Amino acid sequence: MQNKVKSLLNFSILTLVVGLIFINSVHAQEKTQAELLGFEKGGKVLILHADDAGMCPEANESIEYYLVNELIQSASVMMPCLSAKDYIEMAKAHPKKDVGIHLTFTSEWKTYRWGPVSDPASVPGLIDPKGKLWHEVPDVVLHASAREIEIEIRSQIDKAISLGWKPTHIDSHMGTVFGSPEFTRVYLKVGEEYGIPAMVIDLSDKKIVNKFRKNGFAITDEVIKMTKKYRLPKLDDFTAVPKGSSYEEMKENFYKLVKSLKPGLTEIIFHPATATENLKSITHSWQQRSWEAKIFSDPEVIKFFKDEEIIFTNWIDIMKRFNKQKNKS
Repeated sequence: MQNKVKSLLNFSILTLVVGLIFINSVHAQEKTQAELLGFEKGGKVLILHADDAGMCPEANESIEYYLVNELIQSASVMMPCLSAKDYIEMAKAHPKKDVGIHLTFTSEWKTYRWGPVSDPASVPGLIDPKGKLWHEVPDVVLHASAREIEIEIRSQIDKAISLGWKPTHIDSHMGTVFGSPEFTRVYLKVGEEYGIPAMVIDLSDKKIVNKFRKNGFAITDEVIKMTKKYRLPKLDDFTAVPKGSSYEEMKENFYKLVKSLKPGLTEIIFHPATATENLKSITHSWQQRSWEAKIFSDPEVIKFFKDEEIIFTNWIDIMKRFNKQKNKS
């Protein structure tokens, strides 16, 4: 009888221990990427990130102002573009700022266009009949190989390094690296090899997966597995400053967006540029870009961030936190 009671007691203890392990395991899995980096649980951690530096002087001017005045946290440069070298010089003048590479495989405007950084002979699938990068992402997916994408990724990073600037991160213009699982594979591989974090999202949440699938990204089960194995930091979410028919409407839409975000690490991209006749000749989106050139210096927006208790970070801080957490384990 005593042996039976003892066995039952041992079984109950074992069951309790297994249950606690399971609970702890589930709890660990539920941690946001922000928490894994050491940020406070329940906090909204944002990176305000300016895309398209290097595209034109108007973008360079606006982005430099934001970064230098610490109104945003991060930016990335389009290395194939005509004003890329100028922006790299600006980055070198402010070496503590977070400036990455906006990996560019498309040249979307009608008259203002560019080709690859690589030798065109090594990446023929990236080039359209006019000798420039393709206009749209589907064209790149249809014509280019993953090997050509990898060559161009390395060339764009190496060009920045040769100019005296090591990128703090890499991301993708128009999301081209997520247009094909094979493109995603080489994007993540190169980031790991260089030790430069690639902008990638934690895809363990089905709602996040469905959101990006609806937006046309090739988030296959294979890509989900790749991102799970990826060894550098990830975001919890990613979005963009919303459009509006007026500056005030855009601002209100932005407030709604931030309030709708779940706790975690989110990058919000925008494309600021000073409105000039040259900008108007380049892109039909000049009005939106010019509004975005003032939104984060708007006192009302700055107050909104304080009221919402938003925490800000950048890719430099993220890597410091990541390495610190890694050294602890």
